[in-house]
Amino acid sequence: MSISKRLLALMSAFVVAILVLAGCGGGGASSSSGGTLTLGNIGWQENVAVANLTKAILEEDLDYQEVELQTLDVGLLFEGVAGGDLDAFQDVWIPNHTQLLSEVENDVEHLDPWYEGSTSFGLAVPTYMKGVNSIADLNQSGAERIIGIEPGAIITTKIDEHVIPEYNLKLEHEPSSTAAMLAEVEGLYKDKEEFVFPPWCPNPMCGEVSGWDPWGGTKDLGGMFDFRYLEDPKNSQGNLDEAATISAIVNEDLADDEPVAYAFIKNLRLSDKELIALEDEIAAADDNAAKGVQSWLKDNRDVVQPAIDAAKKAQ
Repeated sequence: MSISKRLLALMSAFVVAILVLAGCGGGGASSSSGGTLTLGNIGWQENVAVANLTKAILEEDLDYQEVELQTLDVGLLFEGVAGGDLDAFQDVWIPNHTQLLSEVENDVEHLDPWYEGSTSFGLAVPTYMKGVNSIADLNQSGAERIIGIEPGAIITTKIDEHVIPEYNLKLEHEPSSTAAMLAEVEGLYKDKEEFVFPPWCPNPMCGEVSGWDPWGGTKDLGGMFDFRYLEDPKNSQGNLDEAATISAIVNEDLADDEPVAYAFIKNLRLSDKELIALEDEIAAADDNAAKGVQSWLKDNRDVVQPAIDAAKKAQ
């Protein structure tokens, strides 16, 4: 009888030890130790910047073993977060992505905007194309092409389904990728060729964002290129008089399963100057995002410290 009691005591102690090691004895283990995450990435500069910044902090400051970035078209990014294949996607533009968000809203949590500056997007021309102030001017502008971005982007769909037919444009729309678009535009711009493209801000192509009115229509912007947005009297691109916000969606279970990562993503905030500086550091590192992030963090760790502190409280 005494042997049975002794065995029972040993077995009980063994079970308790296992539960403690598993983190069950303290009401839940920290999900930051040795964990892995997958973040969605559409490949746009602001997404590359914020996703790689998140990856660096989670791995280096919050003990995650690996944070993978998976590049997909925008529709698949929303579906991936909703289905659990992706933990988060940090480049949600509202109202641009309102329809995509509505399709998954029951399976994701839409966080408050992490970007605190102004945004703009739409068709534009280089400022050396004189007298071209509206999309209605394009057939007589000398331009033959609209240099586009990813086929799944909202602006790409708008151009194909609304802009071209509503203005009866004769220009050829050539969707490609952000990187290909920028490379093509750089060459055309250098040679002073006529062309149309869909820039957006915040982005290094816009230069310093702070202080200008993104809805000034023909206002010149300083950056990689001097360009002006075109007026859109038919409203074919959507409601461009409403500046978009940039936010993140996370899987509905992330707060419970990965409270540390959730707290960091939820509390991260970047101003226009901070984001453009981060993007510039990545560009200066020959688009080596990891290297650019480390360079930016040397002088800007205080920017992300509040989010780090919030994440550590969640451990």
